[in-house]
Amino acid sequence: MFLSVAALALIAQAQTSPVPPINVRAIDAHLRYLADDLLEGRAPATRGGRLAARYIAAEYQALGLEPVAPDTSYFLPVALIGTTPRATLTLSTAGSSATTLRFGDDFVAWAERPDSQITADADVVFVGYGISAPESQWDDYKGESLNGKILLMLVNDPGIQDSTLFRGKELVYYGRWTYKLEEAARRGAVGAIIVHTTESATYPWAVVKGSWTVEQFKLDPPRQPSLAFAGWITSDAAAAALASRGLKLDSLTRAAARRDFHPVATGLRAAVTVTSKVRHVQSENVVGLFPGADPSIKNEPVIFTAHYDHKGIGPVVDGDSIYNGAEDNASGVAAMLGIAEAIARSGGKTRRPLLFIATTAEESGLLGSEAYVAKPLTPLGRTAAVINLDVTNVRGVTRDIGALGGDRSTLGPLFAAAARAEGLIPTGDPDPTRGSFFRSDHFPFVRAGVPSLSLEPGVNFAGRPAGWGKEQDDLYNDKRYHQPSDEYSRAFRYDGMVQQIKVAIRVALAVANAPTLPDWLQGAEFKRPR
Repeated sequence: MFLSVAALALIAQAQTSPVPPINVRAIDAHLRYLADDLLEGRAPATRGGRLAARYIAAEYQALGLEPVAPDTSYFLPVALIGTTPRATLTLSTAGSSATTLRFGDDFVAWAERPDSQITADADVVFVGYGISAPESQWDDYKGESLNGKILLMLVNDPGIQDSTLFRGKELVYYGRWTYKLEEAARRGAVGAIIVHTTESATYPWAVVKGSWTVEQFKLDPPRQPSLAFAGWITSDAAAAALASRGLKLDSLTRAAARRDFHPVATGLRAAVTVTSKVRHVQSENVVGLFPGADPSIKNEPVIFTAHYDHKGIGPVVDGDSIYNGAEDNASGVAAMLGIAEAIARSGGKTRRPLLFIATTAEESGLLGSEAYVAKPLTPLGRTAAVINLDVTNVRGVTRDIGALGGDRSTLGPLFAAAARAEGLIPTGDPDPTRGSFFRSDHFPFVRAGVPSLSLEPGVNFAGRPAGWGKEQDDLYNDKRYHQPSDEYSRAFRYDGMVQQIKVAIRVALAVANAPTLPDWLQGAEFKRPR
């Protein structure tokens, strides 16, 4: 890749800029408080969520960040619709008795519209992966009319079966459940049910149950067009229902990985009722600003993001119903506050402003960052960059460090230079099969054309055997992610988080003082003119 003289100078700055000291005791205090049972899992528009937002605002004020919301506060309102679902699902075939599935055990479902009761009774059509991607010569729909149908679909994308398709095992945006529901709505479907396997979803059924049986949020007003309902079904329940019509889920799954796949009328009929407790509420993104020293580029901020919400109170697991979200993402907020404190204590001024956004409702579909992107404080086309912190390192010193998005913009070489300045080996996505690039708050900015990085912990831990980092990551994903066991631990170590913080500061200072804005690399799928 060819780099300009300006880019090379920027890389040199990322390597040589002094990094202020990091207050590890304060970081531990932030994480410990935000993950405390007192905050009841920090769900949006709850007492615990409001406590978290006010705590962050108080820290901003103490550090000297300026309030920049239109009402001169630290709070940017985010209007939400909350729905707490309970659902029934019955599958039937002509001439045979109906099968009623168990909510939470066999399936979950929720309303996609802000109605207290949703009912649907329609034929079920299997649409493979539910993807229409003309640039990849892929269309699972083949022009068939699906108005009023309930679509049964696979999560992930065909690359999980055939490495020559899409990006092979690396999950692309078309594989995300969010895309699939959007596409199903565009096709006129009344509902969509996604088949779950741990491999294809990249997380176990316990995560599905814990995530979609609690209160769900949508932006208010909700996106249009929309389905009436959406849901997940276990692969065992789906296979049994299809078998009643002489169909095999395994065979359908294999067929879905071929370009000549056509939608399959399953002969099943689904009757769905979703009863919801609906509330129109207001949450908030918490924003604070270090102004830039150059008034000519005051509308070109470098943005730090970290979501402060989690899942609140949900299904009881081993006697615990509080989903504390210590690593996800009290750790990211603690890291962001650590960055803000280090910059504040250094007294240094950057040419461009530094904007800190603690976002709400990330766990419901990146809603806080979507709300900001819809109504930004400064034009997105001139926003310099976004650096996102989500599930930061609490396990110790690493020899490497990862970043999502570094392969898509000129932020990549900056990140690599900053990592090397801290003695770290720069890497990309440590596990691209999970599609993490599409799953956190930087992504709405990316879709809007803002070059972004989301920093990832390294996996090669000092003093640990090879493979230990991957082992711990898998253990977290299987046992603690979106579960009550994601709690604060006295065993947390912050020297690895400090490594991430220092790299983030180096990148931010280099971008904030650069003569030009970062830009997209040629061929980046979300490239927009700067």
